[in-house]
Amino acid sequence: MAKRLLIVLTLILLAFMFWDVAGNYVEKTALEALPGRYVAQGPDELGAPNLVTAVVVTYRGLDTLGEVTVLFLSAIAVGLLLTLGGGTDAAEPPKRASEIVETAVEYLFPIVILLGVYIFANGHLTPGGGFQGGAVIASATLLLFLSLPQSRLRHGLLSATESLSGFGYVVIGVLGIALAGGFLDNRVLPLGEYGRLFSAGAIPVIYTFIGLKVGTELSAVLERFKGNAP
Repeated sequence: MAKRLLIVLTLILLAFMFWDVAGNYVEKTALEALPGRYVAQGPDELGAPNLVTAVVVTYRGLDTLGEVTVLFLSAIAVGLLLTLGGGTDAAEPPKRASEIVETAVEYLFPIVILLGVYIFANGHLTPGGGFQGGAVIASATLLLFLSLPQSRLRHGLLSATESLSGFGYVVIGVLGIALAGGFLDNRVLPLGEYGRLFSAGAIPVIYTFIGLKVGTELSAVLERFKGNAP
């Protein structure tokens, strides 16, 4: 009885809170000064049609670097906890998927990888970016593990890609201080022709580094959960 009463009181409290928020909500009809500047001057300053990318990678570059760092620390924590836990020994070896599934994965795996690369390589032109592309790449790894449980990743290649991507990301940021207007300023490289693949300065390079780093880190986490990590 007490548990049900607590649930009812909690629901009433939540309803009251959301009702107050909804009742006092006023839709903005104009942008404030800072976002207005981003919208008005962002495309010309940064050369990226995707304004969201321009804001996230340059104007809010430190926030994005912090998000990458949080993901890195999370991957370390997962590996540490699973290592301390000693892992779990399966009662029986995992069963192979059907021939149809295995054959389908042989074709889908490279396509999904290519899609992930496309998403972060074109993040300055169309919706997408490093985190989204990296997550798609990791989903290809998950697909591989589900269809071929005995598959193993090349940890040396994963570690090298992850380390070099993170290092390259920071180097681009430092070069922005030395050669342009500040940390992670994309104008360390020529802006190029607006709307082209090779444009928007260093934004495609930054997103490539982020995409590779996110993809390798999430793939390594999946490998840890699978229990095949050395």
